Amino acid sequence: MIKVVVVGGGWAGCAAALAAAKAGAQVVLLERTDLLLGTGLVGGIFRNNGRFTAAEEAIAMGGGDLFVAMDANSRHRGIHFPGHSHASFYDVTTMEPLVKKILQNYGIEIKTRVRVSGVVKYGKKIQHLLDDNEEVFKADAFVDTTGTSGPMGNCLKYGNGCSMCILRCPTFGPRVSITAKADVKEIMGKKADGSYGAMSGSCKINKDSLSPELKDKLEKEGMVVIPLPENLKKSGMLGKKACSQYAIADYAENMVLIDTGHAKLMTPFFPLDMLRTIPGLERTRYEDPYAGGVGNSIRYLGMAPCGSSLKVDGIDNLFCAGEKSGILVGHTEAVVTGLLAGHNAVRCCIDMKYLELPSELASGDFINYIHAQMTTEEGIKLRYTFSGSAYFERMKQRGLYSAVRGEINDRVIKTGLNDIYNTCLV
Repeated sequence: MIKVVVVGGGWAGCAAALAAAKAGAQVVLLERTDLLLGTGLVGGIFRNNGRFTAAEEAIAMGGGDLFVAMDANSRHRGIHFPGHSHASFYDVTTMEPLVKKILQNYGIEIKTRVRVSGVVKYGKKIQHLLDDNEEVFKADAFVDTTGTSGPMGNCLKYGNGCSMCILRCPTFGPRVSITAKADVKEIMGKKADGSYGAMSGSCKINKDSLSPELKDKLEKEGMVVIPLPENLKKSGMLGKKACSQYAIADYAENMVLIDTGHAKLMTPFFPLDMLRTIPGLERTRYEDPYAGGVGNSIRYLGMAPCGSSLKVDGIDNLFCAGEKSGILVGHTEAVVTGLLAGHNAVRCCIDMKYLELPSELASGDFINYIHAQMTTEEGIKLRYTFSGSAYFERMKQRGLYSAVRGEINDRVIKTGLNDIYNTCLV
């Protein structure tokens, strides 16, 4: 039986494992920490703006399991908040076990607390991986979804030091890139000023530390906007965030809280003593990252060179997804690339032509556009997402944005890719 090993259990890795299993492979998913979903453990926002379109494309193509799970576990739906329409917020406190169960139902073997530290190649093919305990993981194809954040030294060099974020490098060891271990030179993203990396975009506040009135409003409405006093406004700082779609005046001049189980603070880096001067937040404390008043993890420090099929350049049986595959932001973006990478990993094993999503679909245009932009001096400084910033504008201009399910489904049918991820290839 064809075997695929996916390294990294974030949303991209979970999607890659799912797609490979649906295509007929025996799949092993390796995760460094004790939980799946990665930054999805503290994210929670989906279906906002063009992410609705991308999610519905994935569902029409047969890869909707994870989006259906998010929908079923949503605390709020159809929320409008500054710069974003028809958003859903899944509950970050209960999402992980639901996803784990879905993967197990497809026969995927999940191994947590496994940190891959070695890659053994023969020519241009990976033969097997080794973890910290010298256990061997052999496969016909591999998918690298290890992300681009960490280890701690990079957060110190390019940011404000380790904030003990959800990646938990001090506990489970620093991230190891399979691509780099395979001797492939990685790409580093840049900020607008030319320096490397970008700070993760948000922090969590313990909801019980809010005033009862503020907590009740947040849970009832799903979102609260609090005008900031002049001394706390964030003008100029939000451009450093990975989530560049929030670098607008609404977030500089207001505190935006979203109910994802915790109170998600969309404009981070408020020192705690300053945060507590805001009415309703007098007793507040950060949930994650634990040093959220100072900084957050640094991202985009190790992306794999790849094409539209998401095969890593220079290695014949290695694919990538999520942030490893480009300067992208968001769970939806991670799932979309994960599905394609996992599916193509199986095609690789049976010498079948790789699937490349056409530009008639938002998902295909997104992947193609990112890789084209990353070759330019200005493009490498931007971050790309279906939900805002440069790509969402392009999406609307090209007529790819839609929030009508039937219209999106018809578009997928016209490309001939409806239910493609439900097709067993083996």
